[in-house]
Amino acid sequence: MTAATEFEPVIGLEVHVQLATQSKAFCGARAEFGGPPNTHIDPYTLGLPGALPVLNHRAVEFALRMGLACGCDIALRSELSRKHYFYPDSPKGYQISQFDRPICENGHIEFVLGSERRQVRLLRIHIEEDAGKNLHLAGGRTSLIDFNRAGVPLIEVVSQPELRSAEEAGEYLRAIRQLVRFLGISDGNMEAGSLRCDANVSIRPRGSTQLGQRTELKNINSFKYVQKAIEHEILRQIDIVQSGGRVVMETRGWDAARGTSRSQRQKEHAHDYRYLPDPDLPPLIIDETWLASIAAALPKTPMQRRDHYLLRLGLTPYDASVLTAERELCDYFDQALVAAGVPTEDESLGDGLRSRAKLCANWLSSELLGLLNKDSREISASPVSAESLGELVRCVSDGIISGKQGKEVFFRMYESRQSPTEIIEQLGLRQLTDPTLITAACRKVVDDPAMQKQIEKYKQNPKLLGFFVGKALAETQGKAKPELVSAIMLSLLAEK
Repeated sequence: MTAATEFEPVIGLEVHVQLATQSKAFCGARAEFGGPPNTHIDPYTLGLPGALPVLNHRAVEFALRMGLACGCDIALRSELSRKHYFYPDSPKGYQISQFDRPICENGHIEFVLGSERRQVRLLRIHIEEDAGKNLHLAGGRTSLIDFNRAGVPLIEVVSQPELRSAEEAGEYLRAIRQLVRFLGISDGNMEAGSLRCDANVSIRPRGSTQLGQRTELKNINSFKYVQKAIEHEILRQIDIVQSGGRVVMETRGWDAARGTSRSQRQKEHAHDYRYLPDPDLPPLIIDETWLASIAAALPKTPMQRRDHYLLRLGLTPYDASVLTAERELCDYFDQALVAAGVPTEDESLGDGLRSRAKLCANWLSSELLGLLNKDSREISASPVSAESLGELVRCVSDGIISGKQGKEVFFRMYESRQSPTEIIEQLGLRQLTDPTLITAACRKVVDDPAMQKQIEKYKQNPKLLGFFVGKALAETQGKAKPELVSAIMLSLLAEK
């Protein structure tokens, strides 16, 4: 066993999700990203005397959506507390958060790592407000403060310390981003700061059940850096322990440019923040009827959609992962399935409809997404509607056109935005499926005196069937369905 494998990492993530509300958590100032510094502010944002908080109803709804989607226990009564700390980006001298009575507890996040399905338990999900942003100018002597972000509503998703590798932590974080986007509560944009992650990392001897001393990594703003920062911290702690040192409880900032972390401050304990219920906010009471209506309106989660595609439609894990990358993509696929004649719910599917669903997935993931990626377009800007793609799949599946013809039709659909039926009629591509007409074309070929030598060769080598099928297709200007031509030609040659 190598030195590194003697230790087991223990990782827990605190993920801050900026909620996509129009106004801030406790006031009417705008919560949108961007804008000139200090323009999305009001007296409450600045902590001016006499400015009182009013809880954003929409922020509570979004927190409940997340809690329900994660299978959390929802607290019908919770409290909003003041978390005291003195820092320039917090003009009030405290942050409104939730301490011992959060709105959501327990629950879990599901994701797939490799081919294995994982589930990580949650400790809690709570509501809080964001801080402002410090802007440090070059030279290190001057800092500016932008309060546009101060007071923007967040939920903090806190995991149990059940992650065991940087890779697993990365996939867990991606699953949260995917879920909040499916739920419509956040855009999950790490670069814009609407999804931020603090990682608590410790190590312990492999096989031990006792937790080691943890450090907290902050300022991680991409999935790649989350993994890099955790990997770096694991190796740093192993090096300390193997050198006879002791890991100290501290907060460390990740420097992506240098690929290393640096100590920022000793890690605080809960009592250091002097939590107390906010005297200006009453307890948060959740109406059960309202909660039930939120639960009834929840969309399917990414994992539920994935299971549906795997189990009911018979798609591959790869297909399912591609199609569930974004909710808009799932919705597009489901609409295309309906247009292709594949029921999306309730009814069981036979092999024929499963094959049609697979064909639909192939056209979407390979052909359409390939062109959209090339043109830097989102699925919402696709020139081919879901209904048109489903109609094309139905035309190919029903034998109206061949798969090869389908590609020609598809590219014309992408360029012209016409329906497949319009293009098929314009180009005269509709396949000939009349058995009488196809039989006549095949008989003309086998009855041709010039074909008799080839027929004798065919009797010695049945692989020459393709030669006769090609001749018959030429008689129909390539419009006859090849499968029908092959079957009829095989029957006629057997008579010779």
